[in-house]
Amino acid sequence: MNQMKNFTKGFIKENPVFVLLLGMCPTLGVTSSAINGLGMGLATTFVLLMSNIVISAIKNVIPSKVKIPSFIVVIASLVTVVELVMQAYLPALYKSLGLFIPLIVVNCIVLGRAEAFASKNTLVSSAIDGLGMGLGFAFALTLLGAAREFLGSGKIFDIAIFPEDYGMLLFVLAPGAFIVLGYLIALINRMNKA
Repeated sequence: MNQMKNFTKGFIKENPVFVLLLGMCPTLGVTSSAINGLGMGLATTFVLLMSNIVISAIKNVIPSKVKIPSFIVVIASLVTVVELVMQAYLPALYKSLGLFIPLIVVNCIVLGRAEAFASKNTLVSSAIDGLGMGLGFAFALTLLGAAREFLGSGKIFDIAIFPEDYGMLLFVLAPGAFIVLGYLIALINRMNKA
């Protein structure tokens, strides 16, 4: 039962984007479309899941003086794997996400979960926590990207819902990210209070 609570807390109650307000750089930078949000979210989920597993497995071997640098090396290695796989098999998405993929290394969600959870819990609990938080992050980025894409171009996942002429360019641009994120945070806060 406790494991299920660890898994689901990343979706609404402790969503990294809407509640904890972590990872704002990729959240605002890549969510101009639903596919970009989903791609970035899944890449971060993989890194979060695998880094939690590795860090939980080696936590007793790492000296306390080099704990954070060790975590960063593990995370950077996993980000390199994601970057190379994406570059080889999803070149369009890789090009679209650009610099934000290597920035997963310093994403405070990943490093924060490594320090706060994986370094103090069992391997299974850490894996569940990483997956739950990662999928919550992916959910938030996809939702934000879908809302911005719909309002800006009348599409969701590049499927036309209404003619592009009626879209509002503002929502595809940077100010639109702040506006939509603000409304989604308000909605999630309202849901958490209910």
